[in-house]
Amino acid sequence: MKDFDNIPALMADLGKRAKAASADLAFASAERKHAALIAAADAVWANRADIIEANKKDLEFGRKKGLSPAMMDRLMLDDARIQGMVDGLRTVADQADPVGEVLTEWDMASGLNIQRVRTPLGVIGVIYESRPNVTADAGALCLKSGNAVVLRGGSESFHSSTAIHACLVQGLKAANLPEDAIQLVPTRDRAAVQELLTMTDCVDVIVPRGGKGLVGLVQREARVPVFAHLEGIVHIYVDKAADPQKTLDVVLNAKTRRTGICGAAECLLIHQDVAETLGRDIISALLAADVEIHAEGALALDGTIAATGDDWGKEFLDSIIAAKPVADIDQAIAHIRQFGSNHTDCIMTEDADAAARFFERLDSAILMHNASTQFADGGEFGMGAEIGIATGKMHARGPVGAAQLTSFKYLVRGNGTVRS
Repeated sequence: MKDFDNIPALMADLGKRAKAASADLAFASAERKHAALIAAADAVWANRADIIEANKKDLEFGRKKGLSPAMMDRLMLDDARIQGMVDGLRTVADQADPVGEVLTEWDMASGLNIQRVRTPLGVIGVIYESRPNVTADAGALCLKSGNAVVLRGGSESFHSSTAIHACLVQGLKAANLPEDAIQLVPTRDRAAVQELLTMTDCVDVIVPRGGKGLVGLVQREARVPVFAHLEGIVHIYVDKAADPQKTLDVVLNAKTRRTGICGAAECLLIHQDVAETLGRDIISALLAADVEIHAEGALALDGTIAATGDDWGKEFLDSIIAAKPVADIDQAIAHIRQFGSNHTDCIMTEDADAAARFFERLDSAILMHNASTQFADGGEFGMGAEIGIATGKMHARGPVGAAQLTSFKYLVRGNGTVRS
């Protein structure tokens, strides 16, 4: 890894080149962007051995740094995960190009025809931590939406991200698109992040993808607008009308499939009427799956740990979950409003009215009914990939795919039309 003495100059140069590239990308044809992404997918698969070798260096770095098992899982790449990246690149490539899409159109009595059409945001800065696949996801989505991107991967994933980025550049070259459309900050120096957050002259939006520390830093210090979620404090409420088998399947999957992702369940709320029956079955199943359970009330079985106030509103990102009985659906909703993070929350019930009440009275970016919260992912929403999940209420919300990385402009047409 090369050391850079002048980080501000390095970042200013990246930003300047990204801004120039974004001007070309704004009107690049759908065919050329498609070709670039397909070529990039081919390059990722052809170079998978090199990517895995680079990933070994990152895994060793992570071990020395003392990363948790969940974070090491986020960092690790194998053939299956590389195939997932390839599939994501191809899926994004095959989606309809959002740029230029007519969102709405109308005619005015004055004779004007007005269209509102999608247009790229410009330059996007993406700051992420240990998941190297974000390099491919973010690069693909930004390119598809006509945006240039400056990627700043985490120090843990530096070698993997560099190898993946090289494949994306191959795709740009193959399609005769500017190589500066997808740039990777070539240093682990944290000063690069500080610079990126304040580059208002050439960066239009920042997307942080990582833990609470990273996202909090970005939200506090960025002068560029931010799409972000601070934490994935994901709740599952088990209603008195929940189907036992569906609930067992969903809760186990939501907690144990991958514990280190933002869609993993972190808190279980169980209606008091089923706490001593279905609730205890769920707790027993989680204990059998080696999940550490911080429980209270009727859910505090042998093998669980007594819950404390600190367990509510906590993102464990590990094989740990908090659990408590609640009096009814309204108490569950009140708990989620108090301790949730507006990311993803789920209700398990066969009562359509209860599901409707849950959907109506909570305002999380993603609300689910009888489905694992592990589906809180742009790829699972048909977006091919996501650049992150936004929990704010301005512009993008939920999984941020290519369409969410656009703004719009008005095209107004007349025929010598003048205003009286």
